[in-house]
Amino acid sequence: MTNLRTKGKSTIVWILMGLLILGLGGFGVTSFSGGSSEIGSVGATKVTAEDYTRALRSELSAYSQQAGQQFTMAQAQSIGLPRAIQGQLFTAAALEEETRRLGISVGDQRVAESISTAPAFQGPNGSFDRSAYSQILRREGLSEAEFEQQVRVDEARVLLQRAVSGGVVAPESMIDQTAKWLLEQRDFSWHEVGEGHLTSPISEPDEETLEAWHKANTDRFTAPEKRKLSYVWLTPNMHSDEVDLDEAALRDVYEARIEHFRQPERRMVSTLVYPSMEDAQSARDRLDAGEVAFDALVAERGLTMEDVDQGEVTREDLGQAGDTVFGLDAPGVVGPVETDLGPALISMNAILEPIDISFEEAREDLRAEAALDRAARAIEDRMGEYEDLLASGATLEEVSEETPMEFGTLAWSSDMKPEEGSIAGYPAFRELADEVGEGDFPQIGRLNDGGIFALRLDEVVPPTLIPFDEIRDEVAEDWRAAEIHRLLLARAEEERLQEISSTTPDPDAGNGEDGEETVAESPSDSQESEVDEETAAVNVAPDLGWTAETGLTRDGWIDGLPAELITQAFEIEETGDIEIVDTDDRVFLVRLDTIEEADLDSEDAKEVQDRIRQRMSQSLQADIFEYYARAAQRKAGVKINQSAIDAINAQVQ
Repeated sequence: MTNLRTKGKSTIVWILMGLLILGLGGFGVTSFSGGSSEIGSVGATKVTAEDYTRALRSELSAYSQQAGQQFTMAQAQSIGLPRAIQGQLFTAAALEEETRRLGISVGDQRVAESISTAPAFQGPNGSFDRSAYSQILRREGLSEAEFEQQVRVDEARVLLQRAVSGGVVAPESMIDQTAKWLLEQRDFSWHEVGEGHLTSPISEPDEETLEAWHKANTDRFTAPEKRKLSYVWLTPNMHSDEVDLDEAALRDVYEARIEHFRQPERRMVSTLVYPSMEDAQSARDRLDAGEVAFDALVAERGLTMEDVDQGEVTREDLGQAGDTVFGLDAPGVVGPVETDLGPALISMNAILEPIDISFEEAREDLRAEAALDRAARAIEDRMGEYEDLLASGATLEEVSEETPMEFGTLAWSSDMKPEEGSIAGYPAFRELADEVGEGDFPQIGRLNDGGIFALRLDEVVPPTLIPFDEIRDEVAEDWRAAEIHRLLLARAEEERLQEISSTTPDPDAGNGEDGEETVAESPSDSQESEVDEETAAVNVAPDLGWTAETGLTRDGWIDGLPAELITQAFEIEETGDIEIVDTDDRVFLVRLDTIEEADLDSEDAKEVQDRIRQRMSQSLQADIFEYYARAAQRKAGVKINQSAIDAINAQVQ
């Protein structure tokens, strides 16, 4: 039941007190309050139905806010949210049971300090506000005694957590080893083996070869599952011709959107504010002298260009600086000028001309937009009628005959590319087309342009091998790509061996006495000499045109090259070694030139070590705490009331 690596909401205690970053909240453990009904227990400690309901509703609300729409219980169950909440509650119960068994508790003073310093209970002056304290607890359905007891329990669990894992730190040897691994730099060279490096042309395959390739690679030539669908649909665009629009309606739309048709002259500006006019003038002097650019001045103030960007502004928006900025006829920097925020330099980045589109000029576009809007409302008004038809047992074909909805069929597959204007281009249709089952009752669904649809699954055609005759050209293309790749790998191996042999010293070279004997015994026949020269020429490696890269770390990248190249470069053990890098559609040789070990005494290395130390220590603490919590559950014994859980899941929406 535990899921300690999933951060969850703490109970009302930690939510109200703003202490999620402390204690059990940091390990994904949820607190809970007492109550009569229960969904289970750990030892003598009960997990109440009220806390499960409260936690579940809180999470659903949080997900809904993030998504911008209601997050349903069905969606929560699909991602395992209820089970995660149960795991957190039962883990918290196990730890509460453990604190009770060990006799761990805190005094009244500690409870009072925790409550009085909670931000949620502080008034405008920053001190504890008893009225706010009482109101918040009343709103949450908690008495002061219940809440204070729960604070005591939570503080005891924090003590237990700190005792279990608080002193755990990562070994320095592990930190150093990880830092060395991360900060190690390498110089290497690479060479891409392309089709132009092949020494002979690609032979054309015969029919027998292609047919064998087709049979040997059925996964590449198998059509995906097809779902034969029937559907009806109606969109505002399909219905707009039937909408009547008078001049007054168009003028109303024009006035409602007047800001799109009439806008004053604007400028795009960035405003950099200074504490005083003297500071601003000093910055301007440096800017005029060419000592610094505007973006560098921004950085000196501890800001980014996004921080100072004001976007599009009018003359009135800039106040007393408006005339100065709008006096520029090209982008530039003005100032120092006084602004509402203080002395500033203002960078004018672009000039936006005024917009003045008359009603007559906008009429046709307005007519099209207004027609679509009115058509969408007309569809919405009649949607209940269409739903009633389907509910009464009408088929899709009958619905299309009795309503403006149009009937169609489609052989759907998840990888199909919909044609322009096809219903298959709508995400809502695509999602339902994948999910609908045979025998499912057609229901009206909404499209994102205000349209509606309903569909029916008529037949499921399983994945089928496409006959060779139908895709001969695709088979030939696939065979050729695979053959080229095979030959590129073979050529890469040849070049690798030639490069290695050209850099490997001859063990017989440089031997003085043997050399003299060789000279004395070597034949003077010119023909044999020519043969030796030809043999030597064959052993000379071609110039591969290596491209050198220097000072790269494991997380580095090279523009236009696959990441596997750098990965392979860091897997080579010895300098001078050459390896082949196969990236499916490209083949490379990579040669390790130098290895530069990390300097752990540098400032950058110390920062990296600090981050590694913190992350490793947190991970070790989480692991130890997780093992302890699991052991506490096993020791105390867990009982689960599944029927109570199911009942709550069914009620909470």
